Amino acid sequence: MVHADKRKKIVVHGLLIIGSIIMIMPFLWMVSTSLKSFAESMQVPPTIFPKEFKFENYLEVFEKINFAQYYLNTIIITVARTVFQLILCSLAAYAFARLRFPGKNIIFIAILSVLMVPSQVVMIPSFVIMRELGWIDTFYAIIVPGIFSAFGTFLLRQFFMAIPKELDEAAKIDGCSFFGIYWRIILPLSKPALVSLAIFTILAAWNDFLWPLIATNSDEMRVLSIGIATFQGQYATEYPLLMAGALMSTAPMIIIFLFLQKYFIEGIALSGVKG
Repeated sequence: MVHADKRKKIVVHGLLIIGSIIMIMPFLWMVSTSLKSFAESMQVPPTIFPKEFKFENYLEVFEKINFAQYYLNTIIITVARTVFQLILCSLAAYAFARLRFPGKNIIFIAILSVLMVPSQVVMIPSFVIMRELGWIDTFYAIIVPGIFSAFGTFLLRQFFMAIPKELDEAAKIDGCSFFGIYWRIILPLSKPALVSLAIFTILAAWNDFLWPLIATNSDEMRVLSIGIATFQGQYATEYPLLMAGALMSTAPMIIIFLFLQKYFIEGIALSGVKG
């Protein structure tokens, strides 16, 4: 029996190691290509390690495109979307999870139905609205359509419903208002779910490509995803510069996930538990 358990553990760990190698290989290939010359990146058969490490590829990215401006734009948009989503989604989720009002279930189902609509379907109406407001080629056009999330509302609602309602009743006895309960009790107990939503929102905003491409015209308003795509031409692609830019844009997301993965996993695990 002991030997069977050991064999099972060996098989499981072996599969996990193989899966990890398969998942990390594209990232390692990106790092390797970012340090190659253009000629070596097009070589057949490809080389695994660069013959000569060209760290100047990273500096060339800043020289060929306005990479610093794209980085700043992406940070502003990501922070704004994340902050507003955490505020609006948590308020909506609190209302659906803890309050009673007419039509609550119907409104919640209507919000959930948005999840079944592809984002590309609403891009034209969103563009028309932004144009009529005069927001095209501004931060408003990129940020405002992404400040609310049906998924975020659902995620937080499920987590809020797992918090004992006795805490609300005790707070009401002490004279706490609905907003006081939300601010002083619900939010402090919901850090894992809030961090999970923040990570999802940061990833979506940071990697957003199609909507910023549609909503902006000038080079000053471009984001990282659009700027990096300029290295991919019609007849040739500068793979070393493309990979160097992609690596620099990916690094912050990896760092954020490494520091917040504990809360992320806990939030996903508990958000499906209904109290």
